[in-house]
Amino acid sequence: MLKNKTALVTGSTSGIGLGIAKALARQGANVMLNGFGNVEAAQAEVAAFGTRVSYHGADMSQPEQIEAMMAAAASEFGRVDILVNNAGIQHVANIEEFPLERWNAIIAINLSSTFHTTRLALPAMKEANWGRIINVASVHGLVGSAGKAAYVAAKHGVVGLTKVTALETATSGVTCNAICPGWVLTPLVQQQVDAKAAAQGISNEQATRQLLGEKEPSMQFTTPEELGELAVFFCSPAGNNVRGVAWNMDGGWTAQ
Repeated sequence: MLKNKTALVTGSTSGIGLGIAKALARQGANVMLNGFGNVEAAQAEVAAFGTRVSYHGADMSQPEQIEAMMAAAASEFGRVDILVNNAGIQHVANIEEFPLERWNAIIAINLSSTFHTTRLALPAMKEANWGRIINVASVHGLVGSAGKAAYVAAKHGVVGLTKVTALETATSGVTCNAICPGWVLTPLVQQQVDAKAAAQGISNEQATRQLLGEKEPSMQFTTPEELGELAVFFCSPAGNNVRGVAWNMDGGWTAQ
């Protein structure tokens, strides 16, 4: 379905980003990866689907590096047809104790990078009259949680930016939507499970049930593969008039 299309997925060397990159490659898209994980392993997993795979190590907190990445993608593949903004970091602390440098980094990587990639991708998408911008927000783009001021602020910002982008491209063949996952068992979340188990002296399984039980009625993690298939749907003809949505895959979290 996506043969001869090119997808750029930020934060895609592991977890959600890698899951989405693989789903798009399975549909025939060429992929440019980005991130700080195991690059060679990620490239091999995506290349297994027989498409062209490239990598750019842009630091998503640095606008000039983002510009270099977007230029590299255009040079290598012609243009970016599918932009998936997934890069993100987290820090937990109460507002009055929140380190300023952590606030700035989270806003830069989780929110501002999405603006920069979008502004750079849109001209070629509009010229081609086809494009898909998929912003990986979070359930925290829809609701709040104590201790996560910067993350919640950034993800709410991503949902707002998604809506504005969708309105500005509404009469074109370019769409913009957000995916809002609940708990996904990524390496980042596994660290939270491990920390909870260690702090309370409980098993990893007990810590997992406790983590899910606090927020997610389904008592199960969403998988990167499931999120990848939602991204594929957005890229399909069925997604042509899906515009500006914040689509939660959260096991019932926001239904409560």
